[in-house]
Amino acid sequence: MDIKLPTYLKYTVILLCLFLLLHFLQLFSAVLIPLCFAALFALLLLPINKSLERRMPRSLAIVLSLVLVIAVLTLVIWFLSAQIGSFSSELSDINTKLSALVNKFQIFLYERFGIKPTNKGEFLQKALGNVTQTGTAFLGSTISLTTGALTVISLIPIYVFCMLFYRDHLRQFMFQFITKDRRGPLMDTVDNIQRVVQGYLSGLFIVILVVSLLNSMGLLIMGVDYAIFFGVFAAILTIIPYIGIMLGALLPALFVLVDTGSPGKMLIVILIFAFVQFLEGNFITPYVVGSKVSINPFAAILALIIGGEIWGAPGMILSIPVIAILKVIFDAYGPLQPFGFLLNDINQGPKENQLLKKLKRRNKEI
Repeated sequence: MDIKLPTYLKYTVILLCLFLLLHFLQLFSAVLIPLCFAALFALLLLPINKSLERRMPRSLAIVLSLVLVIAVLTLVIWFLSAQIGSFSSELSDINTKLSALVNKFQIFLYERFGIKPTNKGEFLQKALGNVTQTGTAFLGSTISLTTGALTVISLIPIYVFCMLFYRDHLRQFMFQFITKDRRGPLMDTVDNIQRVVQGYLSGLFIVILVVSLLNSMGLLIMGVDYAIFFGVFAAILTIIPYIGIMLGALLPALFVLVDTGSPGKMLIVILIFAFVQFLEGNFITPYVVGSKVSINPFAAILALIIGGEIWGAPGMILSIPVIAILKVIFDAYGPLQPFGFLLNDINQGPKENQLLKKLKRRNKEI
């Protein structure tokens, strides 16, 4: 005999399950974060592995693709580490210039408005006098944090290898839960998830490369030191949608202000990054990534905030691929299609969402 639960009890159970899910994600973040990154890398490397497996055994193909990815990431990390080391060696000079800039600003306030330096200004100077010590402590804590994270990061290649090597076994595992007549729709959903994630990640790498070139060219034209480092650093932050590249603009803008003492040049740096942000958001990303991840901006920003609250920076990086995967699942499962429609980007032009068409036909019938 079927027991029909009251509506309020159903929603109470749903909210309780969501709370337990969030608690579970936070409690086992050390295990789940590497697994999520490994799953994304496995989906990204899947087409390469399929092509290599036509010429060699699967295990060798996986190892070669992993070596290629690790080599590229090692070069990027080596470049950024070298630039950070060179930049940190100038902290003392930057400290001196920053103190001189504060003194000029206080003199300007006194001459123009008659505002005398107060204890707050002295406190600020003392705080600025500790920039070198603060920077050294920051680098030390970063190194210790990195060494601790390396233990977790080293597990990702192992997870990727296992996921790619046992992918047929994992597919058969999924088949154990469903009947034969439903395996076709399931594989269509899995294939859609693969296409979405592969398209997003490959497009993201291309966007980072193009934005790095544009940022670096703009800073090189201005004659800014460490232009390539600042350009690449800001481009990498494009993995944080909508706000990443502008966050990356703060560091070079402050550096130019301290190095030259010119607010005008600092403003030019900000305008360069704002222009690149405009190109990236309106031309580069739409043409490179296209409609593979058709998530509306409000849902993307909300996912970004929630991901940051749950897993911090890794959660912000994973938020857009995860919400794109959820949208594919929502669109494939009838009762959840309204949520897929809610996440959908309405500015799709002729590629109108299928659920939207159904709703329009239903409204006409009514």
